[in-house]
Amino acid sequence: MTTLSPKRPSAIREFFVGASFLFRGFRTWISAPRLMVLGMVPAAIVGVVAIAVLATLFANIQTVAAFITPFANDWSELAKGATQFAAGLAVVLASILLVVNTYTTATLMVGDAFYRKISAHVDAVYGAPPAQQPLGFWKDFRRGIGEGVRVLIPTVGLAILVLILGFIPVVGSIVAATAGALLGGWLLVVELGNIPFEARGLHLTARRRALRGSRARAVGFGAATYLVFLIPFGAVVAMPAALAGATLLTRSVRGEDARPGALNNAPDPSEQPPED
Repeated sequence: MTTLSPKRPSAIREFFVGASFLFRGFRTWISAPRLMVLGMVPAAIVGVVAIAVLATLFANIQTVAAFITPFANDWSELAKGATQFAAGLAVVLASILLVVNTYTTATLMVGDAFYRKISAHVDAVYGAPPAQQPLGFWKDFRRGIGEGVRVLIPTVGLAILVLILGFIPVVGSIVAATAGALLGGWLLVVELGNIPFEARGLHLTARRRALRGSRARAVGFGAATYLVFLIPFGAVVAMPAALAGATLLTRSVRGEDARPGALNNAPDPSEQPPED
C-alpha cells in the first residue's frame, strides 16, 4: 500500500504566511500598549539620526550621481542626464537598504531591554520557552556587538550589489528595488530574530540555520517589514510590532506552535491583559 507524504506548502504561500507575522505583531498593541509605546522610544531616537543621514544624501544626490559617473561627462546631454538619473536612483536604493538594516541593528541595541520585554510578553501569551541562564551584561553586550557587525558586513555587500543592479538599462531600478526588498528583508529578519532566538539559547549561526529551513516564510516576514519601514515614520511605529512578529516567526520555524498546549490552545493575544 502506497503512503502519500503530506503536500509541502508552496513557496508563495509560505512567503505570505511569513508576511502575516508582521501584522500579527501589530496586534500586540492591543495586549501590551505600554510596552509597545516604550518600544517606540529607541526607534524614534535612532530614527532621527537615520532621517538626517537620508535627508543629507537626498539633498546632494545630484552631486553624488555626477561623482560616480565621470565616464559620462563627454556624452550628449540626454545620455549624460539619463545615466546620472539612473546612478542617483541606484544610490538612493542602496543607501535605503544600508540605512534600514543599520537602523534596525542600532535600535535593537539601544532599546534592548524594551524589546526583550516585548518578546517575553509574546512568548508568555503563547507559551514561554524554557528559561536560559544569562551570560551577564558585558558578555551579552560583546556578543551582541559581534553578531551585529557580522550581519552588517553582508548588508554592505548587498548595498553594493543593489547599486550595480541599478545601472542595468531600462529595468535596473526595478531589479535593484526587488533585490533590496527580498535580500535586504532576509538580512533584516536575521537581525530581528536576535532577541527571541537568544531567549532560546540560540545565537547567530543557529539562527541562520533555523531560518534557512523556512526561508520563504522568513523572507516574507523580512520583506514585509522592510517595506513598512520605508513608510515615513513607519519604522518608529512598526519596530515594536516587528520584534513581536519576529518572536512569532521564531516560534513557527522552531515548531513550538505545533506542540500540545502551544498556539492551538493559547488564548488570543488581543484578549489578554497587559503584561508588566
